[in-house]
Amino acid sequence: MPPTTPPKALLFDIGGVCVVSPFQAILDYEVANRIPVGWINFSISRAAPSGAWQRIERGECILDNEFFATFKAELENSSLWREYWNKLPENQGETVPPPPQINAKQLFWNMMRISRTPDPYMYAALKALRASGKFVLGALSNTIAFPPGIRDELGVPFEAGLLHAPDSPHANDSTVIADQFDTFISSAHVGLRKPDPKIYELAVREMDKESRRRGLGDVNVGDVLFLDDIGSNLKGARAVGMRTLKVDLGKTEAAVRELERATGMKLLEEVQEKARL
Repeated sequence: MPPTTPPKALLFDIGGVCVVSPFQAILDYEVANRIPVGWINFSISRAAPSGAWQRIERGECILDNEFFATFKAELENSSLWREYWNKLPENQGETVPPPPQINAKQLFWNMMRISRTPDPYMYAALKALRASGKFVLGALSNTIAFPPGIRDELGVPFEAGLLHAPDSPHANDSTVIADQFDTFISSAHVGLRKPDPKIYELAVREMDKESRRRGLGDVNVGDVLFLDDIGSNLKGARAVGMRTLKVDLGKTEAAVRELERATGMKLLEEVQEKARL
């Protein structure tokens, strides 16, 4: 980010930013099942905009057997698999094998389980920012609406809330991640998903309302700093005029250091203190 005036509003993605990335569960699944790394993300992204994953994140379908059957079929698409296999340098001249068989339910629920864990760096930063009262804090997440009583692939009822470790300084915090924000926009509940320009515009309107309510003045699109771990989502935010900060997988501490520079605040003192104990 180029040097600029501090933002008035901070807009956070959830998965891969405030909580452990579901991409980690995808990577773990690929490694454990000897699937070329990157295939699952490739197949999901190439199914856009009308693939099962995109539709579930817009709230256009529900988590049922039909969804999982469609999701599995897309993850095993033979023509896409052939394209992906042939573009890998190590496979040049090799016969294309059948596409890998994907346990779509297991993969999905592993993604959901891993993303219940707060990222220690970003979560601590979020709490420090909230306590300061200096910024409007928003969340903008491509999310999934879980039907009441939904069970995972093992038949266990799934709880969508955060899992705070018993020894965490946040152990007594709310398990509802939305409680840490002034505004919270869930794709599945508004029928839009990133990188649709309309969902960023909605986020700006909501944060502007909150800022005015608190007597902090108006918030325009250029006053917003948006944090996400996916390049296309950041590109979409920049296209409407937002500032952006990329959060790389496994490098949230570095992202928080950038956030410190952008806000002029020390955000990791609590985490550093715990590490010294």
